Amino acid sequence: MKFNVILEKAEEGGFNVTVPALDGCFTQGETEEEAVSNAKEAILCYLEGLEKLNQIKTKPNLTYREVKVVI
Repeated sequence: MKFNVILEKAEEGGFNVTVPALDGCFTQGETEEEAVSNAKEAILCYLEGLEKLNQIKTKPNLTYREVKVVI
């Protein structure tokens, strides 16, 4: 799979990285290379989380509900 990532120079140094296709998936790194490497890891962790959520949804005898919380 391929994902686009956005690298932005951070004010404090290094780079902030966001993955537009994965809401809330972001990371950072001191160098561009480190930031991209960290982005790959963040994407894998994000996808693992989605896989676990899907496993929960498909277990028999479990009821799945989405809950809205207003803050």
